[in-house]
Amino acid sequence: MNILVTGGAGYIGSHTCLELLTLGHEVIVVDNLSNSSNESLQRVEKLMNKSIIFYNIDMRDYNKLEKVFKEQEFDAVIHFAGLKAVGESVQFPLEYYENNIISTINLLKLMKKYSVFNLIFSSSATVYGKPKSVPINEEFALSTTNPYGSSKLFIEQILQDTFVSDNRFSIVILRYFNPIGAHESGEIGENPHGIPNNLLPYISQVAIGKTDFVRVFGNNYPTKDGTGVRDYIHVVDLAKGHIRALEKKANTHGVHIYNLGTGKGYSVLDVINAFSKACGKEIPYKIVGPRAGDIAECYSDSTKAFKELGWQATYDLEQMCIDAWNWQSKNPNGYN
Repeated sequence: MNILVTGGAGYIGSHTCLELLTLGHEVIVVDNLSNSSNESLQRVEKLMNKSIIFYNIDMRDYNKLEKVFKEQEFDAVIHFAGLKAVGESVQFPLEYYENNIISTINLLKLMKKYSVFNLIFSSSATVYGKPKSVPINEEFALSTTNPYGSSKLFIEQILQDTFVSDNRFSIVILRYFNPIGAHESGEIGENPHGIPNNLLPYISQVAIGKTDFVRVFGNNYPTKDGTGVRDYIHVVDLAKGHIRALEKKANTHGVHIYNLGTGKGYSVLDVINAFSKACGKEIPYKIVGPRAGDIAECYSDSTKAFKELGWQATYDLEQMCIDAWNWQSKNPNGYN
């Protein structure tokens, strides 16, 4: 199949491109490189000895995005493109709503215009807000605690409404938890611009000496050690989840929603300790105040994905940290 991958130069996008190429699909990427690097795609091409067609385009520009649809033919779209930092979204909500929602509306208009009806959307567990209990399944009530999560939830509603208006669409919404790790080659991995917003790249930068210590946001949560608990999933497992969704649900009309996670919750201190073991050195940390929009505990029930997609996470936290350290130690400055 010919697959359009929006945001394909990013962390999850690049790993998904690699998995698509492994299975013989043709990959076309649209990315404005605002929080990614074209180097990731070049490395994927080198690893696979295959080429990727790349367009450096901001999807808010309808005319430029339409040029891609005029020049290429697509069987399906995997939509990753968007701003993604919870804390940053609290500071800059308008930018998040504008970027994430307008780009998606433009994409949907063009998909309909050019008769491309298979879509896999990169959503997030943030749409569950502060869950009443854990683990979280797809039937839980939806709410949000930050503009990033709200933008994902708004888009989910737009997708539902789009299908109601045109039942030719086959839409898969993947609500995934906290991706970490890297490809086993160490050639591609998470490459945040500036100060990392997510835990693992922050720990990695402390491990290579770029930062003095990890800031742990809060230690008074009602969890086993007081720090926040999350469901960390290996990025390769996550990429394969998109492949399974593509294989199982393409041309299956409707809106299909799945959690992608391990079903296990790890605290911030659990992750710091696991990474210390992986890199062979102590990771210093300091407790600071909690971040706006953060919740105490969040981990998944991914039974539905196993039953309907035949997918389940296979990597444990130890391997996730080993792969993350392999990437970071080989690439201390990321793709730069």
